[in-house]
Amino acid sequence: MRRLFVPILMAVTCAVAGPALAQVQDDVVVTGGTAAPDNAEESRRLREAIAYANVLPPGAPENDYSLVAWCEALVTGHVRVGESLGSDDELDLRIIALGRVEAESFRAALEAGRATQSPEALSEAEAAAEGARRMWAPILAGDAALRDQTFGLFFGLPGRCEHAARRITLGITDPPPTPADVGLE
Repeated sequence: MRRLFVPILMAVTCAVAGPALAQVQDDVVVTGGTAAPDNAEESRRLREAIAYANVLPPGAPENDYSLVAWCEALVTGHVRVGESLGSDDELDLRIIALGRVEAESFRAALEAGRATQSPEALSEAEAAAEGARRMWAPILAGDAALRDQTFGLFFGLPGRCEHAARRITLGITDPPPTPADVGLE
């Protein structure tokens, strides 16, 4: 079965940051020869400010480490639902493969940041992940039609998940940029 897979992060980022991204991209366009330098750091700060300014969904923890644990559990659950279908559809298999890569990236961030977390933060992260796993339990226990429908409807995670994972991996402890910091307010 073909799935409509919409990367919500991209759609939300473009919808929310459309005018801001347009401002960033309103520079002179150079064709042929050497292109003007791309300011990747400025662009990353803009995306991060937008991601942190957006409200998280109900049940999502605010703390970066716990949020990444929650995100990893959600992605892993979605992958498990997809695997349970035994689909040979190329798009389904690609979604599952991408989910595995994303979950591994979150696990690597959690491992990289583990030593700097307090015992309380580690407990909070495990509780957040367990809460996300519990949300998948009834789906995984359901019939194939429920699993298939759920697999096709899961659109993605808050954009903040990837930014939090990057910050944890790099050991960044200063506050993320705000919209005002990047000229959006």
